Amino acid sequence: MESSYTIPRIERIFKHRFSRATHVQLLWKGRESFQTIFDAVKRAEQFICLQFYIFKKDETGIALSELLRRKSREGVKVYLLYDHFGSFGTPRSFWKEMSLEGIRIRASHPFKWKDPFHYVHRDHRKLIVIDSKKAFTGGLNIANEYSGFHLRRRRRGWRDTGMIVEGPIVNDLFDTFEKSWKTWGGEKIVFQGFNDSASGKLTKTGVPALPIFVYSRKGRKNMRRLLYYSIDRARTCILLTTAYFIPSRRLLQKLEEAVKRGVKVRLLVPGNSDVPVASYAGRAFFSRLLKGGIEIYTYLGEMLHAKTYLFDNRWSVIGSTNLDYQSLIYNDEGNIGILDSVFASKMAEIFEEDLKNSVKIDQEIWLRRPFLEKMIEQLFALFRKRL
Repeated sequence: MESSYTIPRIERIFKHRFSRATHVQLLWKGRESFQTIFDAVKRAEQFICLQFYIFKKDETGIALSELLRRKSREGVKVYLLYDHFGSFGTPRSFWKEMSLEGIRIRASHPFKWKDPFHYVHRDHRKLIVIDSKKAFTGGLNIANEYSGFHLRRRRRGWRDTGMIVEGPIVNDLFDTFEKSWKTWGGEKIVFQGFNDSASGKLTKTGVPALPIFVYSRKGRKNMRRLLYYSIDRARTCILLTTAYFIPSRRLLQKLEEAVKRGVKVRLLVPGNSDVPVASYAGRAFFSRLLKGGIEIYTYLGEMLHAKTYLFDNRWSVIGSTNLDYQSLIYNDEGNIGILDSVFASKMAEIFEEDLKNSVKIDQEIWLRRPFLEKMIEQLFALFRKRL
């Protein structure tokens, strides 16, 4: 049977052309993920572009800062864009120390007294582009909780997912960074150019990869359309992993309709969230979802922070976008969609592995939870569009 997910259809929905990734490496184990990222940065020869929502001055942030400063002294051009809200607690002295070593630094979405409500818009993207060779994106931020180095002891990092890609898509990801960099006052980035492995569409090898990076109202609308399209076209299964789940009425309806078509829909959310109010707001909709036939699992391992979506073991999306109003309506977000069944099978394996550390919510038991808990959920659900 022909797949419902095709390159022309997806391109028409999202209004952006597919690129290709000649190599994709999944990162989903905290300390190993950061080691892989640091190793890639160490091998940079020409330039490093970094874009993060959170960049803390802790052991992890200091270690990366020292590495970037060393690379800058070696002659590598380093550009760092951080979100003002997400990195609000990072001292100015930390940025100054790096800038004195030649690292170019800009902040996105700074607070403005003339327009304080604009501060709700945040750059939630996580991106590293290294030379013409590699790029990273996913859900990881630069902080101890993500790397597993916190409370001055090495532990497992939060459960997150990212990827390192190679090939022509690296050029596309550089373009999206450069656009953001210029938006927030950065100077033109000048370098010698990409090599053949990452310039244009020079290769037919690898897998179809779609950069799903949005930084405008129109872009976010297209991202939502792509999400709904992906759900609507599913025929067999939908596997959703998200750190923050606060569904819109339309999303609820789409998931219910998928089950009615015979699609098996599974939702994995944190058992304990780092943002409890958002968790309560999302749980207010669990009863309806369970009644509609959606399977819901709560993760009981380390903190779940991943954002991955798999449709029919064919179409995968990995990145920074959560299934909540903040991500889908307000934030600048970054993801990569991979249209490949082999890659999708790896994503499905990871999902099944996560379920081993999860508990499936039983509908009857859920309905009997304490009345006070139900009231708290309904209270925070009133503010769901601002959480």
